[in-house]
Amino acid sequence: MKRLAIGSMMTPEYSEWRSKRINDNIPKSNSEDVRPMEEYLLDADVQKLEAEKLRKGKNQVEEDLDGLKTDYKKLRLSFRTAELGKTSEQWRQEI
Repeated sequence: MKRLAIGSMMTPEYSEWRSKRINDNIPKSNSEDVRPMEEYLLDADVQKLEAEKLRKGKNQVEEDLDGLKTDYKKLRLSFRTAELGKTSEQWRQEI
């Protein structure tokens, strides 16, 4: 009868290399780039204020555009009504 030996198939050198390889894949924290939480919160507040300012500006521009569209429609309507008041002689001269 043959016996089968059961045990670790890794050599000590391979085990050491493998543990280093696994640990190399774990990012280490860099204390140079660490900022306090207050700075992150201040940045977030500044960005919120800028977004709100842009939103208000956008709303104002949209209101101005709507006003211009309304004025344009009124102007075109007044031109049309003014042209309808022409006499037949004026239409003949225009044609």
